[in-house]
Amino acid sequence: MSHYSPSMPSASPSLVLASTSPYRRALLERLGLTFATAAPDVDEARRPGEPPQVLVLRLAEAKARAVAASHPDALIIGSDQVACLDDAVLGKPGDRAGAIAQLERASGRTVLFQTGLCLLDARSGRAQTLVEPFRVHFRPLSRARIEGYLDREQPYNCAGSFKSEGLGIALFERLEGEDPNALIGLPLIRLIPLLEAAGIFPLGV
Repeated sequence: MSHYSPSMPSASPSLVLASTSPYRRALLERLGLTFATAAPDVDEARRPGEPPQVLVLRLAEAKARAVAASHPDALIIGSDQVACLDDAVLGKPGDRAGAIAQLERASGRTVLFQTGLCLLDARSGRAQTLVEPFRVHFRPLSRARIEGYLDREQPYNCAGSFKSEGLGIALFERLEGEDPNALIGLPLIRLIPLLEAAGIFPLGV
């Protein structure tokens, strides 16, 4: 039974996910909490010279604060993620050619995912924030395997050009991190103590 609700009463505190991502929504549903979703209107452009971990932290909080205006009595979850290879940020590929280029570059190498998380209490303006790293070690990938994968999943709106919750898992040699949910976009293990500190207890008090 899903506990997701598209609308919320004004009970305090209500919970809002500042994202319309179906992947983040599905992750949050695992905690059995009632919540709403809202699309944040935020410019996600990276500032010149901005380190990836600073970028995701800034955007996670910006997304939460953007939603706070329409949910002034809520606890709001904001999250943002980038994939990094060496010093370069891998964005969403957008199309097949971009995904092939990203996966060829990642072949046999390690991609670091940085996920920013913010839990904002819109009533007080207080934000709890953190960045959760997660490393993906890719198998050596031939062009034929890359194209075969893209034919099946078409992950063109996913940073790094894969869906780890699907066939993308076959691209990896090893995963390294404390919260595997972070790879999909919402680090639940790290979120739970933030929720508890704000008065929401997924397992009860």
